[in-house]
Amino acid sequence: MDKVVATAEEAVADIGDGSSLAVGGFGLSGVPNVLIQALFGHGSTRLGVVSNNCGVDGGGLGPLLAAGRISRVIGSYVGENKEFARQYLGGELELELVPQGTLAERLRAGGCGIPAFFTPAGVGTQVADGGLPWRYAPDGSVAVASPPKEVREYDGRAYVLERGITTDFALVRAARGDRHGNLVFNKAARNFNPLAAMAGRITVAEVEELVEPGELDPDAVHLPGVFVQRVVALTPEQAADKGIERRTISAPTARGTTR
Repeated sequence: MDKVVATAEEAVADIGDGSSLAVGGFGLSGVPNVLIQALFGHGSTRLGVVSNNCGVDGGGLGPLLAAGRISRVIGSYVGENKEFARQYLGGELELELVPQGTLAERLRAGGCGIPAFFTPAGVGTQVADGGLPWRYAPDGSVAVASPPKEVREYDGRAYVLERGITTDFALVRAARGDRHGNLVFNKAARNFNPLAAMAGRITVAEVEELVEPGELDPDAVHLPGVFVQRVVALTPEQAADKGIERRTISAPTARGTTR
């Protein structure tokens, strides 16, 4: 089955207002920027996003956030996105903070058809007991707080019940992919991409290199095509356009001196 779509715009054309999205990436590594830009141009709003973080100011999911298109986020890290923090603390955005490993497993569980699972992460904290601020009121009070979760004991240890996550769509980025949707990710870009792809009912993958079926070594495939419904081949320029969060260089020093 050929899953290649001609353009990113065509691939996201049915993502409407109020849709939920699982988005791959960690910081700016492995972020499906071309699909995000196409979604920005599409104009969808009131989006519910599941992603480790919400990009940075001006990068990743940042433009959608700054435009007020995202209404709710499930993630593990606010990071250095000042607009993200401002909207959350100002009551403009609902945020469900989840331990990072739990978020990964919730996505994987949803993709595997597992409705819920028990984990020790978060036991004895507001993650399990409830009360985490999901949304603030304009006056700074808590308008919506997280509910308490079921806690059970197994073999003398407490575990909290966490729900699997599924979303209407998923947007991911891969280094290589074939027309059947089999994907290979490059090093750190693997991060949340396979898990986000599994959780989406309709998963769209942008690939830096599109190959013909049979060219990928089956043992090298990180995500089988059964989880992918649409593939967008990037141009060489798009594939090479990869941002970094912060570039740090040392100031030059005189020969023979140390700092």
